[in-house]
Amino acid sequence: MHTSKFCLNPAGDTPSACRLFDSIVSLCVPVIVSDSIELPFEDVIDYRKFSIFVEAGVALEPGFLVGMLRRIGTEKVLEYQREMKQVRRYFDYDNPNGAVKEIWRQVSQKLPLIKLMSNREKRLVLRNSTEPDCSCLCTNQTGLVTSV
Repeated sequence: MHTSKFCLNPAGDTPSACRLFDSIVSLCVPVIVSDSIELPFEDVIDYRKFSIFVEAGVALEPGFLVGMLRRIGTEKVLEYQREMKQVRRYFDYDNPNGAVKEIWRQVSQKLPLIKLMSNREKRLVLRNSTEPDCSCLCTNQTGLVTSV
């Protein structure tokens, strides 16, 4: 990977395979073959600055990927690598400001929503289908509390 210009990241690559992380840390331009992919740390990283995205169907056409990559000049590859240098700490588990810190940052951002959904779930009252569909103590179909 350290001597390659481009690293293929095919659709279906599992997060545990870490190909994308390894590509970026090695400054190997990720060629992401996927029609829709959720990438790590997208809230702070613009992958378009250093990655090449290819639709799966197009990538399967004979010779397409090789031809496309051959047309990318050295200066463009160097530009991609400069951009990767700016973000590679996010993918480095040995860096104290790297992957582990970012994972915890994302967990801490999602925690309030998880708590909200958990509390909301606890609050909802299970009712049979003949009762009003609301989470308050209703005795009529208007949703207005008539007694407590």
